[in-house]
Amino acid sequence: MSSPDEIFMQVALDLAREAGALGEVPVGAVVVRAGEIVGRGFNQPIGRHDPTAHAEVMALRDAARQLGNYRLPGCELYVTLEPCVMCSGAIFHARIARVIYGARDPKTGVAGSVCDLYAEARLNHHASISGGVLAEACGGLLSAFFVARRQRAATS
Repeated sequence: MSSPDEIFMQVALDLAREAGALGEVPVGAVVVRAGEIVGRGFNQPIGRHDPTAHAEVMALRDAARQLGNYRLPGCELYVTLEPCVMCSGAIFHARIARVIYGARDPKTGVAGSVCDLYAEARLNHHASISGGVLAEACGGLLSAFFVARRQRAATS
């Protein structure tokens, strides 16, 4: 039987696959309030010509529109990849209560991989964070995407 965290992460994985099908880095995210998905997003910076169109930001924007508020207290954000500094800033400003991620990001992750903004006491808002939910599936999707991209580049 799957836990609620695994169920919501599976939805984020489905969104990540949508991103990958569009040629975007396959990262997906959902915002959940009281057990209900209120925001969905996936990486779209290439297609939107927008460096801020990361999965987390897209999901936060969707949730804010759905709920009619830029603050999202009591909400949880599920994302397939450890958040970067930009997304973490947006998460803090939105007042997300809890972040759950899948795969670690050793290059840009700021929930313990490169640094840990979630443990920075000087920041005025904090979200609790936990990682590793469906990490193998989340990381595998990203790895397969980059292997395929390198293979296409080698044959062009």
